[in-house]
Amino acid sequence: MHATTAPPEPGDTDVDLRGVRDARHDRLFRYALMACALLVLAALLGAAASTAWGGRLAFETFGLRFLWSEAWDAVNGDFGALVPIYGTVVTALIAMTIAVPVSFGIALFLTEVAPNWMRTPIASAIELLAGIPSIIFGMWGLFVFAPFLAEHVEPWVNDHLGAIPGVGALFQGPPLGIGMLTAGIVLAIMIIPYISSVMREVFLTVPTRLKESAYALGSTTWEVVWDIVLPYTRSAVIGGVFLGLGRALGETMAVTFVLGNAHQLSASLLMPSNSIASVIANEFTEAYTDLHRSSLIALGFLLFVVTFVVLAVAKLMLLRLARREGA
Repeated sequence: MHATTAPPEPGDTDVDLRGVRDARHDRLFRYALMACALLVLAALLGAAASTAWGGRLAFETFGLRFLWSEAWDAVNGDFGALVPIYGTVVTALIAMTIAVPVSFGIALFLTEVAPNWMRTPIASAIELLAGIPSIIFGMWGLFVFAPFLAEHVEPWVNDHLGAIPGVGALFQGPPLGIGMLTAGIVLAIMIIPYISSVMREVFLTVPTRLKESAYALGSTTWEVVWDIVLPYTRSAVIGGVFLGLGRALGETMAVTFVLGNAHQLSASLLMPSNSIASVIANEFTEAYTDLHRSSLIALGFLLFVVTFVVLAVAKLMLLRLARREGA
């Protein structure tokens, strides 16, 4: 007897063809997403490589001395990156010192304290503040905020905080209005919307039942925030903070207006200084020698390095927190 083959059920061929087609579309979709991710990585590596190649003349001429030299003499061809690096780091630290607690307070107020009718208008105002161009902040800082600091704030800071032993050198200086302190405050105002928006969205992800259970047990608002909200959102909050730090490190126009653009190394926060971004913005069109132009491009590469180090530290902190929470 010969085995008989059952006739195909109606529609089996269509189902198989649809399965093959779906699998092919799924592969194409996966490859498209991978291409998008690799495109971002390629753009980043390309920008870093191009700045490193463009700054090779400066690195070959000065070597490692380029990193810690204070000189910046376009006439004699002597350049160093210490002052721009110092100004970039100091202004970013001032900005984060101000912006992080303020953003934390804004996010907690909008999610835990503010009445419902107030939350949406304030959140919308914060998002609009994030959309203001940086040059507007720079002009406001130069023409409005800097004169106010020079007349009303910096004289008091110099007379009172400058007399404190140990830290007084940070607050001694003439009331110029422009300087690292002014730049740091303007940067803080610029990054507060980014950090507070991230924190607000993260705090909203905390399950309501957890908070209501804590309140039912007699916890205060601060105890709920400290014991429930922060542990639940700690990793995301740190990520938002470092996102704001990256924004502060790379800011150009606002810092150029209010930092003073003085190539000098000073311990006083009231004194003018320079940052990597402001030096590049001010001098790139005027660089008439290959060495000068290469030094500016080398500063751009160093900004890549500083930003990469900051983001790498953030990633390591997040991984350590995740490992601790998993344990």
